[in-house]
Amino acid sequence: MTGIAGRLGRILRFLWGGWAGLAALALLAALWQAGHEAYGEIVLPAPLTTLLAAGTILKSEENWVVFGQTMGRALTGFALSAAIGGAAGLIAGYSPAVLRLARPMLTVILGVPPIAWLVLALIWFGASDGMVIFTILVGVVPLVFAGTAEGVANRDRGLDAMAQAFGAGPVRRFLSVGLRQMLAHLFPALMLGLASAIKVAVMIEVLSSVGGIGNELAKARQYLDVTQALAWIGLSVAGLIVVEYGLVHPVRAELERWREAARPWGVKR
Repeated sequence: MTGIAGRLGRILRFLWGGWAGLAALALLAALWQAGHEAYGEIVLPAPLTTLLAAGTILKSEENWVVFGQTMGRALTGFALSAAIGGAAGLIAGYSPAVLRLARPMLTVILGVPPIAWLVLALIWFGASDGMVIFTILVGVVPLVFAGTAEGVANRDRGLDAMAQAFGAGPVRRFLSVGLRQMLAHLFPALMLGLASAIKVAVMIEVLSSVGGIGNELAKARQYLDVTQALAWIGLSVAGLIVVEYGLVHPVRAELERWREAARPWGVKR
């Protein structure tokens, strides 16, 4: 019963914290409205106009398929990136030699322009989902790898030694001590990687015409329809918000319950 009450309390605190996010969105809308009034409908449509256009888009089942294409590619690429980058980062974090070898490789991968990876992906995979997912992997795996490796490498070894002194085996020490410290570095990398995955997916769709939100943005560009373009951009951002705050943040809250000990009386520091 206590566990259920604690989980319910965390959910309510999480929902209450959403007021800050809504305030930020309201501020963004106010700045957007000011820009609309300064530059006019052709350059920057009003937020309400864009919102109505997004609502019209969502009334069509075909547009839901388009939205699902992009989100499916982005989330598949993100999940693979999290698995590959996380596993490789764990190995590198516990092996300084592997970490030293991996750093130059990350520099090379990140130094290649994204458009160059797109060209290679088109040659290797053709205009397909595989091309989009590969490009996401190249961009997101290094982020997850770096976050995981740094989290493991910078862990408090004193806590690990203390757990060993109390008889904890390697697996239990990792799950109880190492993993929890690593997550403090990993979750920011995952959230950045999720946003990057959606941005890369839309960008590749614009450049390669493989359907999805990017294809609709390309059509809006051809017709110089700023309202439609902003509506589709807003929908992609809405998808990111739903996944991040509906999945990533709740999982993070469950895995970082130990932080509550440093927040007496519910006051966040």
